[in-house]
Amino acid sequence: MTFTVRAPASSANLGPGFDSLGLSVPLYTTVRVTPQAVTEVVPLGADLAGTPADERNYVYQAMTLAARRAGRSLPPARIEIETQVPLARGLGSSAAALVAGIVAGNELLGGPLDTETVLDVAAREEGHPDNVAPALLGGIVVATLDRLGTHYVRLTPPAHLGVTVLVPDFELSTSKARAVLPGEYSRADAVHALSHAALLVGALAQGRLDLLRHAMQDYIHQTWRAPLVPGLSDILDEAWRHGALGAALSGAGPTVLCFHDTRHATAPLHAYLQGVMARSGLTGQVMDFPIDEAGTLVER
Repeated sequence: MTFTVRAPASSANLGPGFDSLGLSVPLYTTVRVTPQAVTEVVPLGADLAGTPADERNYVYQAMTLAARRAGRSLPPARIEIETQVPLARGLGSSAAALVAGIVAGNELLGGPLDTETVLDVAAREEGHPDNVAPALLGGIVVATLDRLGTHYVRLTPPAHLGVTVLVPDFELSTSKARAVLPGEYSRADAVHALSHAALLVGALAQGRLDLLRHAMQDYIHQTWRAPLVPGLSDILDEAWRHGALGAALSGAGPTVLCFHDTRHATAPLHAYLQGVMARSGLTGQVMDFPIDEAGTLVER
């Protein structure tokens, strides 16, 4: 019997929450699985052109991770994959594919893994939980990974909190964005990161939208990655003047995320972000989204 798994995109870090904080966005990677005698992997759509159409495919490899954790062999199936998540843009495309694959593999096996185990498998494969946790659970998620497991708190998004994303038309690999980070940080930068991450989580938990601009300041990764994303420094400094509640580099970039108050028009913020792109010689899209609260869904 055919079933479908749908996993959302995600935006990680949100400023100071490096490798530990993220939220889900309603752009989806979808995997349709039909048990049959021989395995087929079928990437669909222009966005997945050139991705492996065999067992080397990342979604299929993710399915095998579920089987390995369950101590089982993965049954053969036809696996169709499509995505709305732009690749290498800082919106968790690999995390959506990973989570969709692990959940699909678990479902194909009859569901031997619970949600916490699925999350742990995904976080260990990714190396950090900030994208995979919201992709799986939806909403806003704070998570850590250690030798004992993956531990998380899921936050219901505050009322009236919306997301605006600026998605430039160029790719930025996570490996390149990580390569520019320093090997060591000063005590002052560490204290700044800890205090602002704590303030950001508290503000999100209590719906203190007025604190987001201050809480989202970061010196751990955004300062170093700014040269890779033209216009980022300007947006981080000035977006609040045009209606943003706060701004951050989305994941490793180049997408930039701004929070907005859904009770207010976003046209001034859109105009500002499009102006930044134009001055930087870039093209791209500016889009408004709610925060996806459903996370990964399975439909039969």
